[in-house]
Amino acid sequence: MRTVHFIAIGGSAMHNLAIALHQKGAEVTGSDDEIFEPSRSRLDRLGLLPEKLGWDPLRIHAGIDAVILGMHARADNPELLRARELGIPVFSYPSFFHEQTRDKTRVVIGGSHGKTTITSMIIHVLRQAGVEFDYLVGAQLEGFDCMVRLSPTSRVAVIEGDEYLASALEPVPKFHLYRPDIALISGIAWDHINVFKTFESYVDQFRRFIEVITPGGKLVYCTEDPEVRQLAEEERVRAARIPYGVPAHRIDDGTTVLLTGHGEVPLQVFGRHNLMNLEGARHVCHQLGIGDAAFYEAVRSFRGAAKRLEKLAEQGRKVVFKDFAHSPSKLKATVQAVREQFPGRRLVACMELHTYSSLSEGFLDQYAGAMDQADAALVFYDPHAVQLKRLPPIPPERIVRGFARPDLQVHSDPVQLLGAVRAAQGDPGVLLMMSSGNFGGLDLQALCEAFIA
Repeated sequence: MRTVHFIAIGGSAMHNLAIALHQKGAEVTGSDDEIFEPSRSRLDRLGLLPEKLGWDPLRIHAGIDAVILGMHARADNPELLRARELGIPVFSYPSFFHEQTRDKTRVVIGGSHGKTTITSMIIHVLRQAGVEFDYLVGAQLEGFDCMVRLSPTSRVAVIEGDEYLASALEPVPKFHLYRPDIALISGIAWDHINVFKTFESYVDQFRRFIEVITPGGKLVYCTEDPEVRQLAEEERVRAARIPYGVPAHRIDDGTTVLLTGHGEVPLQVFGRHNLMNLEGARHVCHQLGIGDAAFYEAVRSFRGAAKRLEKLAEQGRKVVFKDFAHSPSKLKATVQAVREQFPGRRLVACMELHTYSSLSEGFLDQYAGAMDQADAALVFYDPHAVQLKRLPPIPPERIVRGFARPDLQVHSDPVQLLGAVRAAQGDPGVLLMMSSGNFGGLDLQALCEAFIA
């Protein structure tokens, strides 16, 4: 591809793919109606940031070889209509990435939770082992300037397989389009209820994911998740099955240590969910020719994907973590992980209702018990986010009832939230901030200072 135009270039995967193609020498242009950080700065630094926001069909001309369409763009997008009028090939980014890796061994990591971390673990280990590979992952990983890579010489592609829809022209889950040779499913917990109206329809997307594994392919799956186990063990599954669970381990004064046949392996990540993620990554790496000794040596230095139990501050016996958790299953796993890692400390857990699902009144009951292991639980939501998603306002008492925790504190003002966190702290203590948003623009540095003071 010599000239590629991105419609909705500001997305996490979209802007990384744009950068990857730019680095390969393609002429890249793009458009969007809103671009946030860090996409904005990264595109601007390379001269790829659109001169102005909005859609303009004049950007589309016969000299463009391909258009890549993001899910954020609607079917009536004027640039898309112009591209189709001119007969320019239009791809979603999953279909484009599959096209570019058609002759490679494709590893696709799927699941309602854990897929970013597992993908990042595999990438970290392969890099340590000196293996050349392509990749597509949704979070920033330490040591990588771009989270998409396409190489003409690599023979392996590692892909984070999102179950959300690919584009307005391909309204199917992204992971259906990659056709994996090696697939992994970490867990299934109802998400994206604006698209999948019932839990059964959501589960069906993972059943279809298993069906599109290439003939002779492998399915790595977590036996700790009953939904995954049931799907993977259906008679219709033709892929070779590789199950995994929680590996043997212990916790020594805040450090998780794996107990392996190659000796004890101290880790920089923690939590039962991360141990399962690591075990799944180990099985995938084994299929790619990486032995256990090399895997364990490499994983010692894995510090986690960005925004996944990321340590923001620590002083004495106080520590602050930020995590991307926002769905009920992720929330529960993250709170449980911190509780187990710091059993003697007061745990203050705060999450933001930010996604379409979490802000939907009909979905709130899925959060019941999700923060029960925290000593103090706070929920924040931004009224502006509710308005943008055109959802009805949610009374605080409905949120309390949804979480099934009478002492839950609900806040919609960042300043009030800061004060509530300060009042809830203890010594020793742990503060866990969980969101896929930004808590209404809350100053996290000020929050850390208030908590650890």
